[in-house]
Amino acid sequence: MKKRILKREFSKRRRTSSGKVFVPSDCDCEQKLLEQASASFNQGFDSGYDEAWMRAMQTVPIVQPVPDKVVYESSDDEYKKGLYDGGEGIVDSILPELEILPGISVRQIIEVGMKHMSSHNYRLLSASEIAGKIRGALKKRSSLSVIRLGDGELLTLAQEVVMSEEEVRKEGHFLSYSGVNLPDLTARDMLAAAIRKADIVGIPKLRLSNFQPLAFSVLKAHGIDYRNLKLTLSTINYALHLEGFIRGILSGYRVLIVGNSAPGLSKVLEENGVRVTGVVTPVDGIRDIQRVMHEISAAREFDIALVGAGIPAVIIVQRIASELGKVALDFGHLADSLAQGESVL
Repeated sequence: MKKRILKREFSKRRRTSSGKVFVPSDCDCEQKLLEQASASFNQGFDSGYDEAWMRAMQTVPIVQPVPDKVVYESSDDEYKKGLYDGGEGIVDSILPELEILPGISVRQIIEVGMKHMSSHNYRLLSASEIAGKIRGALKKRSSLSVIRLGDGELLTLAQEVVMSEEEVRKEGHFLSYSGVNLPDLTARDMLAAAIRKADIVGIPKLRLSNFQPLAFSVLKAHGIDYRNLKLTLSTINYALHLEGFIRGILSGYRVLIVGNSAPGLSKVLEENGVRVTGVVTPVDGIRDIQRVMHEISAAREFDIALVGAGIPAVIIVQRIASELGKVALDFGHLADSLAQGESVL
């Protein structure tokens, strides 16, 4: 703070509320002189103070705070650590303290273990077998539902039975895009009911945390014995396409397409000689299922339905089969790929 030292002749001066200097005097000239002197003194004081302050600051070293040193592991180091923890680290933790396995790789150890566990293997239906079942149902005009469980469906099923709402939100940040707004226990229960009634259920092959391990955890939590289900790969839609079964399955039959990509997919199929007799679009999440089913029921002139509608597709496919007696396939993102020209029929 600036401190002003006033000379004796200014000791009696004071300022009014307006800030002007007032000195009690009967002489106007004397008052004006005092005002001018006061102003000059104040300006000189301010100027001198500011100059001294600037000079002083120029001589004071500026000390910058030194941030703590942060060491970041490279992605390569993190990868190596993860690789060790998931392989050699497990072997190290199992081996007795004074024993090693020289020259034996983790893969060799796993291969031996897999052979030992082969009696527990559970075989999934192949694309060829699924194609045969679809053709058989179409020929007999009987119902058949092929649903698929990916991470979106599994996380929805996990709500409050395997994972907390917070955990599901963290892992399933994409669920709203797939048709489920958390929390939605009704969607969870509808999915579980659809699995129980479905003819064929696709499950993930990958043993990533939110895929195959979660699949068996949620099935168990909902009291569904996987041994009572006909299981195939959750990517069965792509397998049928890549192995060349789609065109043959659809040939000669009336096809209904359901989902947001239905208009584009319809055009592609018709250009390839497929008879498309109906399109139901859009599908706006789980809450839109009842309206969608009403439209599907009104368009009964079809033999097989291809449904690409995110998580709601599981429920829609199962209901088409059980309520309308038709064949229905969860077509997934294959609908988008074909509609956008990324894949060719």
